[in-house]
Amino acid sequence: MEVRTRFAPSPTGYMHIGNLRTAIFEYLLAKKYNGSFILRIEDTDQERKVDGAIDFIYNTLSLCGFVIDEGPNNDKGYGPYIQSERKDIYKKYALELVEKGKAYYCFCSEEELEKMREHANARKKPFLYDGRCFRLSKETIEKNLKDGVPYVIRQKMPKVGTTIVEDVVYGKVKIDNNILDDQILLKSDGFPTYNFANVVDDHLMNITHVIRGKEYLDQTAKYNLLYEAFGWEKPVYAHVAMVLGEDGNKLSKRNGDASFMDLYNEGYLPNAIVNYLCLLGWSPSINQEIFTMEELIKNFDESRITKSSSQYDVKKLQWFNHQYINKMDDNEYLNWIKRFFKHDVSNKSEEWVDKLLLIYKTHLNYGAEINDLTNNFFIEDIVLDEEEKEFLKSDSVINDVINEFEKEIIKIDEWNVENINEAINNVKNNLGVKGKLLYMPIRIKASGFMHGPELADTLYLIGKDVILGRLK
Repeated sequence: MEVRTRFAPSPTGYMHIGNLRTAIFEYLLAKKYNGSFILRIEDTDQERKVDGAIDFIYNTLSLCGFVIDEGPNNDKGYGPYIQSERKDIYKKYALELVEKGKAYYCFCSEEELEKMREHANARKKPFLYDGRCFRLSKETIEKNLKDGVPYVIRQKMPKVGTTIVEDVVYGKVKIDNNILDDQILLKSDGFPTYNFANVVDDHLMNITHVIRGKEYLDQTAKYNLLYEAFGWEKPVYAHVAMVLGEDGNKLSKRNGDASFMDLYNEGYLPNAIVNYLCLLGWSPSINQEIFTMEELIKNFDESRITKSSSQYDVKKLQWFNHQYINKMDDNEYLNWIKRFFKHDVSNKSEEWVDKLLLIYKTHLNYGAEINDLTNNFFIEDIVLDEEEKEFLKSDSVINDVINEFEKEIIKIDEWNVENINEAINNVKNNLGVKGKLLYMPIRIKASGFMHGPELADTLYLIGKDVILGRLK
């Protein structure tokens, strides 16, 4: 049997990273078993649909290195892959359940339903539809249909016993049937509900494994009852605990949490994002953190998906990104980092710019950070923070170091890294000072930063005249 997984996002905007994490697991599972990864667009909620969102989804998956085996752009015989184009299919299967007595027409108006909700609230009980339309006579149903009375189609749910959900992560989960509403399958506008469309599509597209958020675990009882009503084989389920934001709440674009494209546009590398997100909620069997896509596929084991929620940590993501930046060769790095570099370099040579960007390669956590790191190369007057000021007052030798360094660089005729290093060594020998009492005063007074790349390289790029001005 071929393993077939599907990623089925809604086209409602940029993909948030919790959703992308689920896609990563689905992709790795399919590829581990040499199976197929299918993209399906769930756009039954037409009000939330955003123009261009499907292109965003394709672009995101492509940037992440995913090979989409089937989808809207490459139909392999299971399409259409966009749910709004499958309305006739859903209606056919909803009517099949009506004929089997597993579903029924519901003609209740919104006013009637609201009265039921108010009655449930008054009794302080959750609202469950009472199934009254299931008891309508055949004649009444035919008359309502003939008269064009709006309707939905509901599934008739059992009200006693339990439904068992088998899950790779959580094992056997029992759901009491008495909490299950007679769920709507087909809405009055002809669109299917989320649950119904998923079951029909997963069956018709031969989906063998479904990975989704833990918040859908209880809903899986409804899925299983639909599979049983049709007499279809159920897929293998794996529910994953949610990714929490840094504030401990569920990740949400509404809360200002970053989407994949937000991160990408800030200069986070897609392969670093994928690597980091994969380790949120999954633990490899080997002691390793940095994985190529091929290594992730080889080592992925769905049984090692964890039950507990994971917390998104941008500092940890930056650590991953830093590792991937360092692994770039210099030409690849320069081509990439120049997309984020915003300073005016019209009066600088290409060689100067390249050297500046390269000395910060091993200091960089994400692309856009390059502008803050290099800001003091493009301003005349630097402003020291309190920590820097306190350090400059921390030892009596510091002023001597600064004055001695000024004398030494005045002597330099040819401004290059070698001569700058010689000047620093002369200060060291003349004053008998070394370590941070030697390097840090020079760095702070010349560049405005306590830490940074190699000091001589930094001083070379700042320039002799600018440094002398700052030392004075």
